[in-house]
Amino acid sequence: MQAPADAPFPCSLLEALRADPATPAFEQGSRVISRGELLALVQRLARALMNAGMGAGSGIALFTSVSPEAFAAQMAAHVLGCRVVGIRPGYTPKQLAHVLGMHIDALIVDASTLTPELVEAAARAPIFSLGPCAPASDLLTMSHAGRTPEPSATPDSFALLCFTSGSTGQPKGCAMTYGALSQHWSWQSPHAWSPVAKELAEAFQRYLLFGTLASLVVFEFLGPCLLGGGTAIIPELDAGPLFPHAIERYRITGSIITVPRLYRLLDLLQHEPVDVSSLRGLMVSGSPLSPNRLAAAIARLGPVVYQGYGQTEAGSISMLTPGDIEHDPAGVLGSVGRAHPTVALSVRDEAGAELRSGQVGEIYVQSPYLMAGYWDQPDETRDAFQAGWLRTRDLGYLDEAGFIHLVGRTRDVIMVNALVVYAGPIEHALACHPSVDQAYVTGAADDATGEAIHAFVVMKPGQTLDRAALSAVVRSELGADSVPKTITEISSVPVAASGKPDKRALLPLRLQV
Repeated sequence: MQAPADAPFPCSLLEALRADPATPAFEQGSRVISRGELLALVQRLARALMNAGMGAGSGIALFTSVSPEAFAAQMAAHVLGCRVVGIRPGYTPKQLAHVLGMHIDALIVDASTLTPELVEAAARAPIFSLGPCAPASDLLTMSHAGRTPEPSATPDSFALLCFTSGSTGQPKGCAMTYGALSQHWSWQSPHAWSPVAKELAEAFQRYLLFGTLASLVVFEFLGPCLLGGGTAIIPELDAGPLFPHAIERYRITGSIITVPRLYRLLDLLQHEPVDVSSLRGLMVSGSPLSPNRLAAAIARLGPVVYQGYGQTEAGSISMLTPGDIEHDPAGVLGSVGRAHPTVALSVRDEAGAELRSGQVGEIYVQSPYLMAGYWDQPDETRDAFQAGWLRTRDLGYLDEAGFIHLVGRTRDVIMVNALVVYAGPIEHALACHPSVDQAYVTGAADDATGEAIHAFVVMKPGQTLDRAALSAVVRSELGADSVPKTITEISSVPVAASGKPDKRALLPLRLQV
């Protein structure tokens, strides 16, 4: 029996588990959890949470490591129609209190995450644990008597809060509805998976699952894996570096990876004979990927590299596939692919007028998978949406074939002599120089010009930094106002907790002038 196309989330997942109970859903070390066992665990935890007073509209915060039990607990909360609040590792006590202040009725933890600071931040909300973990109540041993509830959430009720950075330093909760999650997690829906998504499902038969389930992209890729008959592999993180050794050890066929991790992977493979031939799909996302490095990744790994573009507010927006690259490598390597079939794009100028192909402006998005808004932040929500379109804050253009080319962020600007200078085009100009492997640009206060441009470059092996040549490239492409005041060579870029390059952390390293 298949779940109806309009069935509420997570019906499609439960039906997929029920249809193939013997196939492994998760592998964690020596543990193998079948789909039937996972389904039973979801149902058991749903009854336990219901007996503890949780139900439709309850806010349940999850702060756990990655485990089958953690995933089952989240699905159990969704069966009840709860609003799940995913907590990322690395929050300061102030940020943790901010997140747990978002109408939380219960907190689910495990032994790796429960701390006195967390207990204090949770205030009076009951704390449940996945396994014995005082002073929390063990959800796995709590009463689970009674009938198993069926998913019944309405499409417009809130299902999930995923967090993105806020301008004030406090995380902003992107509120996803049950309708939005149903669109992504339904195999049968006419609005569901494109041929590319089905291609990824085949590639993610053994999905390397790591990081945190509070990450929307990590959570998203469990969809094609579990609905497509695959198995999520949770690596033993004390068994050596994650990439590429886990690929070889677990015969991984699909994984997601940030750009800095990809760079480290490629560098390591030059010196270590690690077998990564099992890979069928490697999704790279999170920050710009230089065309040179993308070409190098394809040359080393084969036609398995996908580049994704998306946001927490919008989910996956577009994808550059191996087929796109094989068809027109010269034309598409600098792009982030075409929009998914259910995604509509519009490139607009500062006045909101739509631009033609090739003209640079801000990218606006419409799709069934957009957030409903920022939780408890109506002003931010109104600013993010314009007549049903989400402002991505990304600058770019569409070419004649429909490929998206990103050139920077609307807020990634440097004010030089009161002139707006965007960091993205400078980074692109530098990264396209034959001697440069990676380029990062940021600004800093400057007595003479208000702000000054500072560039940081990773050189290709055997190449030496020629500041004059790099300055000339920027000047010829973008003009004198865009020429960096300093160009500093670095060996690698610092990485923030999100996995993205931390450009502000580079400023102390800049060349002193």
